[in-house]
Amino acid sequence: MTQNLHDLLNKKTALYNQPDFITNDPVSIPHRFTRQQDIEIAGLFAAILAWGNRKSIIASCTKLMTLMDNAPFDFVLHAGPKQLNRLKGFVHRTFNTYDLWHLLQFLQHHYSKQQSLETAFTQWMQPGHDTIEQALAGFHHYVFGFNEAAHEEKHCRKHISTPEKKSACKRLNMYLRWMVRQDSSGVDFGLWKNISPAQLVCPLDVHVARVARGLGLLQRKQNDWQAATELTHQLKQFDPADPVKYDYALFGLGVIEKY
Repeated sequence: MTQNLHDLLNKKTALYNQPDFITNDPVSIPHRFTRQQDIEIAGLFAAILAWGNRKSIIASCTKLMTLMDNAPFDFVLHAGPKQLNRLKGFVHRTFNTYDLWHLLQFLQHHYSKQQSLETAFTQWMQPGHDTIEQALAGFHHYVFGFNEAAHEEKHCRKHISTPEKKSACKRLNMYLRWMVRQDSSGVDFGLWKNISPAQLVCPLDVHVARVARGLGLLQRKQNDWQAATELTHQLKQFDPADPVKYDYALFGLGVIEKY
């Protein structure tokens, strides 16, 4: 990789990894909160709903947070039938009320036992894992295996991707980037300490993939898990400890600059 490419990525990362970027991005949703559990829950839904144009994503997330009284953690723990019923009719693209109810049941189950959603991912990791692949696969099994009814849930599975099905897991990789990375710009939160930024995998959407191929950072033609890890491996040549910081550069080049 050339020094010119390294310089370009660093320049664009500095340009887009800063607070002005937050306003029009789904990461603005968890930034509305200060309590860790509120940030975790709002961030999870913002990532899962990050499908379509950013304006519609933010509108749907804002509606959902309003339905949850802008207190997602309290809602998860204490919502009764009346509160859950008000969610009826919520939809964002193919994500519907039943998907929402399932995830709320999962979150209630998890937070009844744990203080942070971090353990929903880290409990599946072993020392020496280079990436969060097993964390994502384990999380998928957990979301659809925490009780007998969860085993039967089919529709929601399309919204919780897994490397085991070769998905690029773009939305969950983005969520983990928000929770794990910490930098001076204050875009990502850096709340979780048991996953290293070096283990993260770059969120791969059509814009990032197009730019990465144009810059010679990605050769694989499919936008799948193998492509996401290939791109991350290339980005580690520029920063082994924090490769996914360059996600901002690639995304900004693709969506904002139309590279």
